[in-house]
Amino acid sequence: MRAARLDSTDWLILRELQADGRITNIELARKVGISAPPCLRRVRALEEAGIIKGFTVLLNDRALGFDVSAFAMIKLHSQAEADLIAFEKWVAASPVVRDCHMLSGEIDFLLRCVAPDLTMFQDFIIHDLTAAPNVESVKTSLVIRTSKQAPGVPTELMSQAAEPERHAD
Repeated sequence: MRAARLDSTDWLILRELQADGRITNIELARKVGISAPPCLRRVRALEEAGIIKGFTVLLNDRALGFDVSAFAMIKLHSQAEADLIAFEKWVAASPVVRDCHMLSGEIDFLLRCVAPDLTMFQDFIIHDLTAAPNVESVKTSLVIRTSKQAPGVPTELMSQAAEPERHAD
């Protein structure tokens, strides 16, 4: 199933699941206006097509004692594919790094990091990240406040395009 082939009901299903991954199939079907069996078939088809990658829970980092959230901007010595892949493998093994994005421009990677305290984050930067193979420079910015955190994608932008045209009779 490709994004271009999703109808408005598929987009509604995705929007509801993205807002509440714990919603029951019966409640989901009610919210999108179809019966439960075809709703479940659609969800399974979206999973099989790779559009739904999985389900997860959002944790409150501060409530769990993770008081430091930061971004690290990484410049590598080499951007050869093998070096990029090696860095990505190194990052994948680090529990402090929660997100890793390869960028175009002056910065090669942007990492979102989470740590219990500033000392642990500093140790990670000084002893691990700057010492990682191929790392030329690291610049960090601590998160002061998060005013918006919207996981997923803005389904409402695409679901409007999937709405069938209504013709006046």
